[in-house]
Amino acid sequence: QVQLVESGGGLVQAGGSLRLSCAASGRTFSIYAMGWFRQAPGKEREFVAGIIWSGGSTYYADSVKGRFTISRDNAKNTMYLQMNSLKPEDTAVYYCAADPRPKSGVYYYTGVNQYMYWGQGTQVTVSS
Repeated sequence: QVQLVESGGGLVQAGGSLRLSCAASGRTFSIYAMGWFRQAPGKEREFVAGIIWSGGSTYYADSVKGRFTISRDNAKNTMYLQMNSLKPEDTAVYYCAADPRPKSGVYYYTGVNQYMYWGQGTQVTVSS
């Protein structure tokens, strides 16, 4: 089992920045890929960004490309999401996810069903 805990959410004005963290514990050696998703009220959970844990390959949703950066610190078993130029439409609960199953590329880790482990989420609110 892998346990995931997100932190770093909060309230920020449009144009501002936040950095989310996701700390992994348990069988962290089994993690192959991790990702960030978000869910706004009344909407489905959507992919934001993904990363291959060992190689570091990344993939982003078009809506955040150029504004958000996903990264990881293997020594700390922690993944990050640096969010810049935030917009009101970025308001959502942000979830981190992890999966131990290797796939051909990071772009295969864009669906909710591609991840086995999930955190509880952290709220991000962007005011206009």
